[in-house]
Amino acid sequence: MHAPAPEPDTRSVPDVRSRRSWTERLRSAQLTLGFVIVFWGLGALTSSLATGPDAQLRLNFALTPRSVPDHWWAAATSAFWARDLTGYVLETALVLLLGLPLERRMGQRAYAIAAVSSQILGVGLALGFLALAQGLLGNWTAEIGSHLFVGPSAFIIGTAMAGTASMATLWRRRIRLVVFALLLLLALYSGGFADLVRLGAATAGTVLGPLLMGRRPRFARPVSSRHEGRVLLSLLLAASAIGPVVAGLIPHAVGPLSILRFLFTNIQPVDPQALQNVCSDPAQAKDCAVAQLQLRAGAGGIFMAILPSFLLLLLAEGLRRGRRFAWVGTLLIQVGLSVLAGIALAGVLQQTTSDTGASEGIVAIEGSASSQPFTFALPLLLPLALTIILLATRRLFHVQAPKGTYRRLAVRVLAMAAVLSAVYVGAGLLLAQDFSPVPGLPELLADVPDRFLPLGFVLDVPPAIFPQGTAAVLVYEGVGVVFWAVAGVLIFRTFLHQAHTRHDASTERARKVIKTWEGSSLSWMTTWPGNMYWFSPSGQSFVAYRVSTGVALTLGGPVGPTSEKTAVFEEFSRYCRGNGWTPCFYSVPQELRDHADSAGWSSAQVAQETVLPLHSVSFKGKKFQDIRTALNNASKAGIRYEWTSYASAPFSVQVQIEEISEEWVADRNMPEMGFTLGSLDELDDPEVRCLLAIDKRHTVHAVTSWLPVYRNGHIVGWTLDFMRRRSGGFRASIEFLIASAALSLKDEGCEFVSLSGAPLARAEEDPSEMPRPKPRSRPPGNLDRLLDWLGATLEPVYGFRSLLAFKAKFRPRYEPLYMLYPDAASLPAVGTAVARAYLPTLNLGAGLALAGRIFRWPKRSGTSGRNRS
Repeated sequence: MHAPAPEPDTRSVPDVRSRRSWTERLRSAQLTLGFVIVFWGLGALTSSLATGPDAQLRLNFALTPRSVPDHWWAAATSAFWARDLTGYVLETALVLLLGLPLERRMGQRAYAIAAVSSQILGVGLALGFLALAQGLLGNWTAEIGSHLFVGPSAFIIGTAMAGTASMATLWRRRIRLVVFALLLLLALYSGGFADLVRLGAATAGTVLGPLLMGRRPRFARPVSSRHEGRVLLSLLLAASAIGPVVAGLIPHAVGPLSILRFLFTNIQPVDPQALQNVCSDPAQAKDCAVAQLQLRAGAGGIFMAILPSFLLLLLAEGLRRGRRFAWVGTLLIQVGLSVLAGIALAGVLQQTTSDTGASEGIVAIEGSASSQPFTFALPLLLPLALTIILLATRRLFHVQAPKGTYRRLAVRVLAMAAVLSAVYVGAGLLLAQDFSPVPGLPELLADVPDRFLPLGFVLDVPPAIFPQGTAAVLVYEGVGVVFWAVAGVLIFRTFLHQAHTRHDASTERARKVIKTWEGSSLSWMTTWPGNMYWFSPSGQSFVAYRVSTGVALTLGGPVGPTSEKTAVFEEFSRYCRGNGWTPCFYSVPQELRDHADSAGWSSAQVAQETVLPLHSVSFKGKKFQDIRTALNNASKAGIRYEWTSYASAPFSVQVQIEEISEEWVADRNMPEMGFTLGSLDELDDPEVRCLLAIDKRHTVHAVTSWLPVYRNGHIVGWTLDFMRRRSGGFRASIEFLIASAALSLKDEGCEFVSLSGAPLARAEEDPSEMPRPKPRSRPPGNLDRLLDWLGATLEPVYGFRSLLAFKAKFRPRYEPLYMLYPDAASLPAVGTAVARAYLPTLNLGAGLALAGRIFRWPKRSGTSGRNRS
């Protein structure tokens, strides 16, 4: 007998793999780690770690606005030193945090090119800007002429911006917006030369990134979905709220917007010598008290000082969620800040008030206002610009909280204010000796409103009383801190209330009719925002419509009992004429078209719905070969389907759905359509089901959404709406999801699924595949030929015909959908109403871009519409 062969010793395999893994990681991080070693080595060799480079080193290797051209090498060598030990530690942490993943992601060659180029180009852009701005912003450019820049922050930020070129659209856009907003605000508020260099390096890196990846930079107007537009605006507002705070915390901020820290915050520098001079004059006792209070104000005082920024950061979360309340609140704050800045700066031109730090800071601009008027006007532009942006994007913020939310909020806030006011007055009477002058009840009552405003918010009106003891200071400052902190929590909680739980009475009534009676496969779309409702006298039927250019455009036909539909058609038409509107029924079936035809109406086919009966679905036979291949390949790749809803999906899944959706919108670079085409907003509905293609690593490859179709209180089918896939994911994921949905819903007992309609597209049904009587038709008129031409023209952009051809893989039944209108003379207005319904956010710029793409791109018959229904 042979002895059994010894089993291989695998105990050392993990160690080998671990060593190999660490070796590979170190090899992929050589440049970053090498720079850190050189960075600290030079600091140690030149004794610069504690206090930075000495005067001789600064003269030769540090960068100032006057270094070039005499010391041109300083543009690169300045990256190898820091100002002090804190700078060495913080900038090393920044290099390691960003550099290690960037070097692995970009590769060493691209990483090195991006680092060197962004550093040098960033310096060049900063110097070029200073040369150009000297005429308009002379005082600022003169003040930063002696500023020093050292450290690697510029090149690592520029490299990070270059690295975003390889990211998905969603995060690339968000990261760039936040970084540029913060860098720009730092440059405008702090105004240091280092801020300009970092901003220039980020700009250079953003342009270099696509070039390093082998493609041309795109400078076109970025297009985002409605959902992502809210996110980007919220990030912009959040970044703008941080600017005044940063400027207030920087002792020597000199940027053109640094004056706003005296207006929008109360973080004011108090010069000890000026304080002594003020307090030595008995006539300035109140100014002395204000300065002393500011000098010793602790965390409570700082919180009240930055109250506008705190509220803006809070409301930014509401903007991200599309809340109308947050939009109104943010708009009011920006308008208030604009008015406050205008009043305060105008007052400075007329008189000089006092010698406190705040007054001195504001008066400092008076001289520059006379020599550089643009310097004086610039602080007004930021809040004004944000106000204009908010007004221009108001349509993005239509989501409202459940009914009664803000009524309860107002009651709680007012009750809390009353309680805290009583506490302040009571405590003030008990601690009256700790105030100067000693207040009585009238003085305390008169001072109550000021406790809820930022400390010293009105610069020219010193407080009537001010605290001197510790307990008095706590009461004096604590009332406002507690009020706004609790109010902030209450406001934030209103943003957490699920928006889909709120529907107005008309929407709830329409949903009840849909669930009780019978509609079409498009009926659930009538519950989307933007629709109004007309209910029949019986209350059992309704028509969803929207009015534009004098046209009442419906979404589908009447919803309700079949026996009432023709009568409802006539009654709604009379209702429209009574209001001076032209009725237009859009996307209605053949039966209603026949009735309207007999009544003298005109019609045109505007879409073709694809319906898949489920009783015979099996996807067997040669004609379904592509579908079976998709199912088999998905199984081999470890991809499964999973039913969920957007609201109940894990956060990681929601983020991936947003990434896929935003990538789709950005790739087309055209406005997202609405009306009968749902977006990410319509996904957030508990009645809507989502079907995901997801792999073993929980990566979402594609997502589809399905709208319920009711008949007599029961769901009999589902309509495909949202349909998008990841560009780098499983290629046949949409085929896999549709086939899986059909088989799954068949097992649930549903009768059919609708693959939805394809606007401006039609296909001839093959009688041999599914014989059925063809609808009565008439020769195509001029409008039909016009719509055919429009469908072919829009094909390169939206791909509706490619989408219809894609759905033909499932051998569906084709159902024509029509537009009905009473008079051909109203067609121009009808066409405008339809265009506004599908593209509600289309402006002149986007319209010109759309026209350019239509007439510039060659007609093609690809699969551009596969990710969209």
